[in-house]
Amino acid sequence: MPYRRTENVARRLAARHAAIIAAARNAASEGGMAAVQIAAVAQRAGIAAGTVYRYFPGKTDLVAAVLAEISEREISALRRAAEVAPGPLSALAAAITTFATRALRHRRLAYAVIAEPIDAELDAARLSFRKALAAEFASLIAAAVAHLPEQDAALNAAALVGLLIEGLIGPLAPDAAGRERALVQSLALVALRALGVADARARGLVVSGIRDQ
Repeated sequence: MPYRRTENVARRLAARHAAIIAAARNAASEGGMAAVQIAAVAQRAGIAAGTVYRYFPGKTDLVAAVLAEISEREISALRRAAEVAPGPLSALAAAITTFATRALRHRRLAYAVIAEPIDAELDAARLSFRKALAAEFASLIAAAVAHLPEQDAALNAAALVGLLIEGLIGPLAPDAAGRERALVQSLALVALRALGVADARARGLVVSGIRDQ
């Protein structure tokens, strides 16, 4: 009996933690990281602010946890897309189109996580996400090496992350309203061409990758 009671308590604690993170993520998706305030998040989660403080001593801790959760979620999405692709080049194209599609679908949140001005102490958490993205793309580029010109996978993966971020959510990014699919296709084509994939093949890979979204 005590074991079951402890198990139930652990489940309730985990569920409350997840509810707080979800509420904070939703706040960020609407108003950026500036909207992630303890009182507002508590209200969204339907709990007292004091309860949030039991899990997160301050706003910085909460934002860092949200950044970590989003990073894990996005990297997992890239991996799932790559894992079901029929080959290494298709996996690379699928990961690129998946990141682009999800970033445009949740553009405010993507901007908040990657590019929005943020407290200096949170820069490390944000950088971890960029590093994880670059590492994932580097792994996919290396796996497709037999189908690509010789290249530095880590260097080109970092450049790829920059291309996608600037083209999708940076200050120079075009308005995507009503043409999200075309923008994803254009960016993915540029990325694959830059990595050395011939144009005709790149087009086929991109169309296939977008179709799977």
